[in-house]
Amino acid sequence: MDGADDLRLAFDTADLASELALAYFEAGVSATLKADGTPVTEADRAVERLIRETLAAARPDDALLGEELGRLGESGRVWIVDPIDGTSYFSRNDPNWRVQIALEVAGSIEIAVVAAPGLQRCWWATRGGGSFESSWPREEAEAKRLEVSSTSSLADARLEALDDTSRARLAPNVAHPPTTPLPLIDLVRGELDAFLVERYHLWDHAPWILLVEEAGGRFTNPTGGHAGDQGGGLYSNTNLHTQLLRALDYP
Repeated sequence: MDGADDLRLAFDTADLASELALAYFEAGVSATLKADGTPVTEADRAVERLIRETLAAARPDDALLGEELGRLGESGRVWIVDPIDGTSYFSRNDPNWRVQIALEVAGSIEIAVVAAPGLQRCWWATRGGGSFESSWPREEAEAKRLEVSSTSSLADARLEALDDTSRARLAPNVAHPPTTPLPLIDLVRGELDAFLVERYHLWDHAPWILLVEEAGGRFTNPTGGHAGDQGGGLYSNTNLHTQLLRALDYP
């Protein structure tokens, strides 16, 4: 399968999904709790159904894995979908939510597209092709290549984590920047040096692993591997990664 065609399909699917999600967002929706205690809205399910229908029509032999509707099919090519990442933001009318689509081929994430229609921004990456940011809807002329920072000293590092306990483990004597709703975007822009997130699922992490790696950074999960299905892990620039893994005692 041609990678350019797959990227085009990911873009087109993310655009359709983003338009539907934005319509729900502007109308307003309320959230309920799933069995695992995480929030969900009618928009999450509707957007995932649209993504699945679009991808299945274009790539009927590929498998699909989504947050709301599980896995469909067995294939070495798996589309990994989070229809609305940041449902709590979405249901509070806060624009910091995303539509996330990734393609895994033979265990490697090859394509990632993340759209934030409420912020009118989009991020994407291809394996070996770099990470980029643009407006949403996309204007190719405006695409900017992303690069992580080059900070190499922990004393100068800007580190963030999902919670206070993780923050202390990361580097207890380092000043931490103000918390932002989208720390991994700050990381691929070079505005943050590392982010520790030891939580969540493959659909939360899959696109960001590729985006960070193609921006020149690294990701390692608690087992010492690079897969996104081990409960998160450490994202950072390359210069700091080994030092931070040592502080975390990974694996």
